Amino acid sequence: MGTQHYIFGEMSGEMREVVSLVDLLRLRSQFHTDQIGYTFLRNGETLQATMTYGELDKQARKIGGWLQANIPQGTRVLLLYQPGLSYISAFFGCLYANVVAVPAYPPRRNQNLSRLQSIIKDADIGLALTSTDIKARLTAADNSSQEMLGLPLLDVESLDENLSLQWQPLKSQSSSTAFIQYTSGSTGNPKGVMVSHGNLLHNLGAIYSCFNHSPNSRGVIWLPPYHDMGLIGGVLQPLYGGFPVTLMSSVDFLQKPVRWLKAISHTRATTSGGPNFAYDLIVRRAKPEKLEGLDLSCWDLAFTGAEPIRAETLTKFAEMLAPYGFRADSFYPCYGMAESTLIISGGAQSATPNILRLDANALERNLVQPTPISSTAHSVVGCGKSIAGQAIVIANPDTSRLCTEGEIGEIWVTGESVAQGYWNNPKETQRAFQATLLDADGKPVSNKPFMRTGDLGFLQKDELFITGRLKDLIIIRGQNHYPQDIELTVEESHPALRTNSGVAFSIDVKSTEKLVIVYELKRSYLRKPISEEVFKRIREAVASRHALQTYAIALVKTGTVPKTSSGKVRRSTTKADFLNGNLTIVSDWSQNPAHRTDFKNLQSELGSMMSRLQASKK
Repeated sequence: MGTQHYIFGEMSGEMREVVSLVDLLRLRSQFHTDQIGYTFLRNGETLQATMTYGELDKQARKIGGWLQANIPQGTRVLLLYQPGLSYISAFFGCLYANVVAVPAYPPRRNQNLSRLQSIIKDADIGLALTSTDIKARLTAADNSSQEMLGLPLLDVESLDENLSLQWQPLKSQSSSTAFIQYTSGSTGNPKGVMVSHGNLLHNLGAIYSCFNHSPNSRGVIWLPPYHDMGLIGGVLQPLYGGFPVTLMSSVDFLQKPVRWLKAISHTRATTSGGPNFAYDLIVRRAKPEKLEGLDLSCWDLAFTGAEPIRAETLTKFAEMLAPYGFRADSFYPCYGMAESTLIISGGAQSATPNILRLDANALERNLVQPTPISSTAHSVVGCGKSIAGQAIVIANPDTSRLCTEGEIGEIWVTGESVAQGYWNNPKETQRAFQATLLDADGKPVSNKPFMRTGDLGFLQKDELFITGRLKDLIIIRGQNHYPQDIELTVEESHPALRTNSGVAFSIDVKSTEKLVIVYELKRSYLRKPISEEVFKRIREAVASRHALQTYAIALVKTGTVPKTSSGKVRRSTTKADFLNGNLTIVSDWSQNPAHRTDFKNLQSELGSMMSRLQASKK
């Protein structure tokens, strides 16, 4: 990727050249010093703190000044913060010193630190920036977290403010790595995506254009800043657009989802959003009496992405909140991922989502066949067209050849937002970022490399539709089945099952693929003797909707199905836990009566089979 230069207008009426986020914040602080850029709500309701562009620049110079004096440029620096304005200061402090920020969740007491330890080892972290309270907790005598992490911790809040005067401007490069975004690991071990300043500026410009943002926009974001959607969409996009954003903790949102709507109504936000589960959470948990007084007529753009978008969720949300001014055409389905910085495709603002109903039997054969509404119809929501400066193609994942119209394949992307690759992982970088698209004769279509998304989908009139995840695809008797469809069927089969908290996958039993269901029980059902009824309902629903026999079902304790930082279920991890006997099982069922009385035997047998299979492949 060549060095790109970006022209950013609206700076006191002047056109300015911007090649890095440092340039961007410096210009904001110069021309809009006292403009409030960020507001944070305590408990998701009460004003806790605000920060102007001038204040953010000063904090970034203070932190950057210390980093310049104490660690080499290019060092990877871990950010251990709760959501808040301090996190933003630390992130920009790293950029100002030309060290590479690595966002991560701060460890909780008694939390398994294996993921955090793997990130520290993989990125060769040299230092962790954190706050006074987190450092005190990590270094307490009864907490072994710091020793386990093996890192020096810097309490940024204790730094002398005069350090801001010692900071020296550095020559910014568009191609320089700004930060490393570790993937959520929904389909495997987390990998560090290297995102450059050029990637960020191109993607931020695309979001600004697609979302029709302006300096008059206003945002509300509860998404965690450690996740690409929360950081780029919630923190960096408002800075790029020069409009204010109100932030809140994702925990506060999850505890009381209506806080999100109240913040939008109170601040007159024009743009906000999140994954499908957030809208579903509002539908299920927002009581009518809690919605009184809301005015959502200001909400022009409600983006949704990061996981499968369900047409039913959008319909229910729009119907529920229509009396309070929400408009269905405010929905903005979009598609993106860390490997392409953030957004890959998006629709036209103020257009109702495009929903296609497809024949489920044709989908099993990787074919797109529209069908009238019926019990076998499968609804998919369009995620708009490609952003400017890139191309999207649909390729056969096995042959790397371009798919024909009406054929489902893997989504490949090439363009200026595609990241530099995976940190310290040349093999995976080559596989995922250097794919060559072939024509029918097996010859390269382009000299540009493509990035393989690992997602399945198709294009119709240049609009992208997502059908599933390649690694999650369930293939039984030669037919393709998407796990999210089976999971929705299971979820709706009995009220005891917790929403968005189950996994469907296949396992090899004597050389035959068999379907396994793992689902959380709602807390109120944990002590009720309803297992046999739930098992029966699940088996009947899956057989009726998908013509599949269920081999095994594990009902597990509330909150124990592994999920990513954005709330997506981690299917591969859940499958591994199932095979290794690490699930917190409340009740279980198996098609094989011999296994009914001792589910651990089943898991042990399957685990041994998997080990033998893996050994045979080496």
